[in-house]
Amino acid sequence: MPKVTFDKNGLAKASGTLTVYSYDAVSGGFTGASDEYLLQGLGLPANSTTTAPPNVAAGSIAIWRDDAWQAVGDHRGETVYSTADGSARVITETGDYPADTTTLKPATGFDKWDGEKWVTDADAQKLADVAEADKQKSTLISSANTTTQAWQTQLMLGIITDADKEKLTEWMKYIQDVQAVNTAAAPDIVWPDKPAV
Repeated sequence: MPKVTFDKNGLAKASGTLTVYSYDAVSGGFTGASDEYLLQGLGLPANSTTTAPPNVAAGSIAIWRDDAWQAVGDHRGETVYSTADGSARVITETGDYPADTTTLKPATGFDKWDGEKWVTDADAQKLADVAEADKQKSTLISSANTTTQAWQTQLMLGIITDADKEKLTEWMKYIQDVQAVNTAAAPDIVWPDKPAV
């Protein structure tokens, strides 16, 4: 077969086979090479060129842009983290990593980016730990009060049994122990054990 050549309008001067390099219509990313048979008077298939793409390094892709191949970063599918708030997102487009992101995952929800690495904001983490401990303390006391409510009424009316009076005493001691917990020690808190009902 003779080598295919093109006229000034990009149409084959004679029929023949040649290798074409295809690219994605939207992104321009190289999608593959194939041998195509062109009839005289026809042009190249859509989204293809006869120029071979360059070899690119790992983490890059050849993109057809402005009538030439360019090597650009290809991080599609990778997860990056916003340096502003640590939120994660998956890269879906070719190109370099988005501005104000890093591939380093924050270790906690209280990490702040210092320009090179994540640093945990110990004060913010401590405040959150104490707030969570205060919430747990309130929940435990509320639950215990619900458990003892009927016994307290029976005690006030003088109709409580000795067995229920012992249970009420155990639960009231438990409530005192929970109230005595210093939530400022969070997260290193050992909560008292609930009495058996």
